[in-house]
Amino acid sequence: MYTASLTPTWSTVKSTPRSMAVLAFIASIFGATSNVFAQEQYQPLSDNPDGQYQIDPDHSQVFFTLGHVGIAPFTGRFNKISGHYTIDSKHPGKNKAEISIPVESIDTNLALRNEHLLSKEFFDAKNHPEITFTSTRFVPNKQGGGNLHGLMSFHGMTRPEVFHVKKVGAGEVAYLPKPWGGYLSGFVATTTIKRSDFGLMAYLPQGLSNDVHITVNIEGVRVKP
Repeated sequence: MYTASLTPTWSTVKSTPRSMAVLAFIASIFGATSNVFAQEQYQPLSDNPDGQYQIDPDHSQVFFTLGHVGIAPFTGRFNKISGHYTIDSKHPGKNKAEISIPVESIDTNLALRNEHLLSKEFFDAKNHPEITFTSTRFVPNKQGGGNLHGLMSFHGMTRPEVFHVKKVGAGEVAYLPKPWGGYLSGFVATTTIKRSDFGLMAYLPQGLSNDVHITVNIEGVRVKP
């Protein structure tokens, strides 16, 4: 079977002075473009993140992943988050965070599934409308992050959990308008919980995994140095 190629390759272009000039021009364009990208690589800001911050709900996300019917991982998210945190690099014992997430903001890309998760079989959002986390202590590491210990509450239960926190960037971002601009800092916090610890027993053990992996991407606006 004959397959025609619509895109000429280097080997199919006839070597004439004109074609060679065209190829040289194309190569120069790609070379110039690659040089631009090489010179303008995206880099996180690396200033001191110390201060008190309000969480920016428009640039922060909460994702959860769990196993689905023994076949593949499934990821959903919560579309709303609020709270505040304090960073003190010289006195890390003063670091703290408080986060609140409305359960009704759950989003799994399917309205019927969202309704099921909000029902009494899962989150029972009518009687337990919020997920909260309040830190109790912070154990720093040398990379500017550390382990954030605290109490997580939802579905009428409260349990101690630990988030592994990684610093991403911090610094002044003057070109963004309010309420997003100003002195910002960002972190990624991850943990794994067992949903049975919070009374979510539906479809255990085969339908849905007990382990739920949580990733919180936090961007905050400094309100006080």
